[in-house]
Amino acid sequence: MYDTYKKSNMNTWNELAPRYHKRWAAKMHGPLQSTQKLLQDLKVHKNDTILDVACGTGMVTKMLNHTTGGGRVVGADMSISAIKIAQRENARNILFVNADAENMAFATKFDVITCQYGLFFFPNAARALKNMRRNLKRTGKIGIVVHGSRDKAPFYGSILNAAEKFIKDYIPKDTPQLDRYSTKKELRKIVKSAGFTNVVIRDYTFEYSPGTFESYWRDYQRYVSKPLKEKIGALGMTKKRKFRQEIKDNTKPYTDENGIITFPWQVLVLVAMR
Repeated sequence: MYDTYKKSNMNTWNELAPRYHKRWAAKMHGPLQSTQKLLQDLKVHKNDTILDVACGTGMVTKMLNHTTGGGRVVGADMSISAIKIAQRENARNILFVNADAENMAFATKFDVITCQYGLFFFPNAARALKNMRRNLKRTGKIGIVVHGSRDKAPFYGSILNAAEKFIKDYIPKDTPQLDRYSTKKELRKIVKSAGFTNVVIRDYTFEYSPGTFESYWRDYQRYVSKPLKEKIGALGMTKKRKFRQEIKDNTKPYTDENGIITFPWQVLVLVAMR
């Protein structure tokens, strides 16, 4: 199950990376405003050596490189597709490597390790965190960003709450979920268990508008992974209409009189010492 999930997750991100980059990573809006807060809370110094874990298409890595002004910055991700985009879109002095957070190893240690919106995807997050700690200098620090709970990040909560009612195994059993470490208590516990100290967690809430419900629904179907598209397609017309209506009902508390949805989006930003 463990290896099957890893392979499935890698295949999913190889498929999604181009669409993710176009929709999210190339734009600093909604939850991706957290990157600036992460850099602010980490207090990254010029010439720091930094490893960006689960770097995706390199948005955070790019900002880290700009902040260090000459330090060595490495981005690591399991998705080959994401790494190729990152290499194309970023400065040549950044090294991007295809690597597994749970098993990666480097010849030198880093001053800082970051992981934005990646921790909850790792099947063995504790092992990944311990490995990150091994790759830090004695005085090193880690910065992690995760989504808040479904009710505090209803952009994805509105869909997931409905999907669980209509689609069996929408998220297969034992598959890590987006809200896996969505409370300060849960996040602090897993990070401290890996040996990190001086753990500080701050929560920030941003706003994100997908436009009207029609835009939200259309983008959901456009950007969702192929396996989930197949599950939605298997519902049939009647159930799919009910599924759509359930999602729409979930968005009503965030919809104004002009039909525009504006979601709050909580994120947790953690900084800890090795």
